[in-house]
Amino acid sequence: MKTLDLNSDLGESYGAWRMGDDAAMLEVVSSANVACGFHAGDPAGILRTVKAAAERGVAIAAHVSYPDLAGFGRRDMDIAPADLTADVVYQIGALSGLAAAAGSKVRYVKPHGALYNRIAVDAVQGAAVIAALKSVDPTLVLMGLAGAPILDQARAAGLAVVAEAYADRAYTPAGHLVPRREVGAVLHDASLIAARMVRLATEGVVEAIDGSVIRIDAQSICVHGDSPGAVAIAREVRGRLEGAGIAVAPFLPMRSA
Repeated sequence: MKTLDLNSDLGESYGAWRMGDDAAMLEVVSSANVACGFHAGDPAGILRTVKAAAERGVAIAAHVSYPDLAGFGRRDMDIAPADLTADVVYQIGALSGLAAAAGSKVRYVKPHGALYNRIAVDAVQGAAVIAALKSVDPTLVLMGLAGAPILDQARAAGLAVVAEAYADRAYTPAGHLVPRREVGAVLHDASLIAARMVRLATEGVVEAIDGSVIRIDAQSICVHGDSPGAVAIAREVRGRLEGAGIAVAPFLPMRSA
């Protein structure tokens, strides 16, 4: 049976500000990208999320970001490489401590928002992020956009990588994500989204925003935890995948912390 990972961005609530339904989402996904405090998340909330993930056997990632709470990590920043490396090391360290307290560990790293998009094509900032992972734990896996140059760059530097596709985002004909500011960039129809992901899993293709068909080789699918109806979308995606004979499980074997 073919296996595919299903991940979501969680741990993003901050104080009185509630973002998504982590408890419900963790009943559906196999991997969780947990905020580290730079774009969202407070320590108590992050700890609750990693504890819940550990209890459910869900793999935990450090969802590292630019230091941008006000912009939710979606504003591009021109940060010196040494500073970016330190920022990423700091975030992995913080989440690693919380994960250890929950009896688990950080198994991979997925950059968030503007940092994710920037390093996909920016080799300088990409190298800074890669250096951070290697300095903390060279066995950490880097998750990035399927087909992006950062994946080859990380492999060349000796890191393991996993390519992901987005269930609830539209693609350009070139295989990039349609910018959020554009109409149609974010998808909301759970049935349509699930059908797209079954096609991705079985045929290796998705339909781009212009109707063309593009090939995507991905080992993990992301459903954004902060999208309206996110849990319902994730449930529909998982149900349709399993109905098509595709098992949903972490892309990394789960081992004790």
